[in-house]
Amino acid sequence: MTAASLIFWAIFVLPLIAFLVWVMRQDKRKGKLGLIVLAIIVVGVIVYMYWNHMFQAGSVTPTPQ
Repeated sequence: MTAASLIFWAIFVLPLIAFLVWVMRQDKRKGKLGLIVLAIIVVGVIVYMYWNHMFQAGSVTPTPQ
């Protein structure tokens, strides 16, 4: 792993996992709130990737000559 990916894991992924574990332990309905938060995050990432790819695709494609 590169230093950038290690920094990403240390700053974003590990705290996210810790937060989800904490939310699920606080939830009295068997972790349903944690699953809802996880689903919202996954949907948000998919939407972000779609929008990011859509706007970058126009600038990357070469113009016909």
